[in-house]
Amino acid sequence: MTLTHEIAANADLDIQPESSAPAGISPEELKAVFRDHPAGIAVITADAGDGPVAMTVSSVFSVSAAPPLIVFSASVLSSSTPTLQAAETVVIHMIDTDSLDLAVLCATSGVDRFADTDAWTRLETGEPVFHGVTRRVRARVTSRLDAGSSTVIVVHALEAWHDPEHRPQPLVYHNRTWHTLSDSSTIS
Repeated sequence: MTLTHEIAANADLDIQPESSAPAGISPEELKAVFRDHPAGIAVITADAGDGPVAMTVSSVFSVSAAPPLIVFSASVLSSSTPTLQAAETVVIHMIDTDSLDLAVLCATSGVDRFADTDAWTRLETGEPVFHGVTRRVRARVTSRLDAGSSTVIVVHALEAWHDPEHRPQPLVYHNRTWHTLSDSSTIS
């Protein structure tokens, strides 16, 4: 019995066994639905001992303030995923319009994201960090969950850096393009 079924049994929920579950919608249908659902952007960096990696994600979100837990997912198609699966800690760079070039770099396949040695350094604890990002969180990985073609990674925030005086425009990914939010986009 899976954990989901154990929880359902204890809560008197009717969850069908996985073998009898319908196939569900196609990957194309799921992508089409989410294409019009905007998402914030982050760059995740880590080093599990074989060199630094970085990836751009739109799946990062906080799930708990106490304890401070953050979740993101890493696709098995990304060359950074094996390191993220092995790393004990990560740095989450919250990307805004001032850092669009970094988001594009870390979303581009087959490039050396750390070739420009002036663009990044390491924290005293060893994690790679990019310069110029005003909001970052250093976090310890607490759990990983295989989820289809991705790994869901839960991290516990250890340190945060942000400049409350610097309020750049947020960067959003929507319908396969980069967008910004501004005061003029406020509707209420």
